[in-house]
Amino acid sequence: MSASVSGYRCRARVSRLVSFSVIHQLHSQSLSNDENLKLFGKCNNLNGHGHNYKVVVTVHGEIDPVTGMIINLTDLKGYMEEAIMKPLDHKNLDLDVPYFADIVSTTENVAVYIWENLHQFIPVGLLYKVKVYETDNNIVVYKGE
Repeated sequence: MSASVSGYRCRARVSRLVSFSVIHQLHSQSLSNDENLKLFGKCNNLNGHGHNYKVVVTVHGEIDPVTGMIINLTDLKGYMEEAIMKPLDHKNLDLDVPYFADIVSTTENVAVYIWENLHQFIPVGLLYKVKVYETDNNIVVYKGE
């Protein structure tokens, strides 16, 4: 028996969640200090502020008829460790992550960073979306567009 319906290979999505902690300051080099304070408020604090982000990475593809998987979850866990946890967990985004030297470390840009990093590890065509929870109420979804 194969993973197919009426001769077509079945497709599915698989998601995995990780959590990490960071500190950062929302500050645009294109704005004055007063403009940054007005735009970002307390998130522009000179000493930064912290987040406990949750990230859900979703891959999609055909279910392999031999393995029954889209991707080996052990491999996905390893890719997420390399692309998310090692470069970001317990770091100051603005000081420790070169990507954010000239890019405002908003959650939107964190999602893009994670997508770009994952693309170095996940086989081509499998990465579907990156969903970053800044809080339970503030969520960014990025699909590489």
